[in-house]
Amino acid sequence: MRTLAELTLPIDTETDTHALEWLDAACRQAGWPERTQFKLRLCLDETVTNVLLYGYSDPPSDGAEPCLRLCLAQEGDEVFLIVMDNGVPFDPTARQPRELDASLDDARIGGHGLRLMRHYLRDIRYERADGWNRLTLVAGIDEAS
Repeated sequence: MRTLAELTLPIDTETDTHALEWLDAACRQAGWPERTQFKLRLCLDETVTNVLLYGYSDPPSDGAEPCLRLCLAQEGDEVFLIVMDNGVPFDPTARQPRELDASLDDARIGGHGLRLMRHYLRDIRYERADGWNRLTLVAGIDEAS
């Protein structure tokens, strides 16, 4: 597996914006099709948003500053987007997406990110080690249009 880009960000109001800008630049540099960039962007945005909303209800137990680490790697026709945070333990792979709403009148905002990620990704892997959540998002590189 070849590492293409890495980034460490503090957790603040700009984390999501900086993470997405970093991903966009890395995808352009790699020359991947827009569809590949779109699905990686959607999945990164969903992941980082959830980390920001729910990951730091308690400060890291080791006293470290809250932060996010990103790594983008490629092996063959697969992209590995690794998202690490030192927030509270959370394994999204152990969750089931909430049921689809029966009608527009019943529709609620939110709760469909995991369904979208499972649709666009080949695999989602989670592990917790040394106080860090590590989510590996595996996507296929699409054919150029």
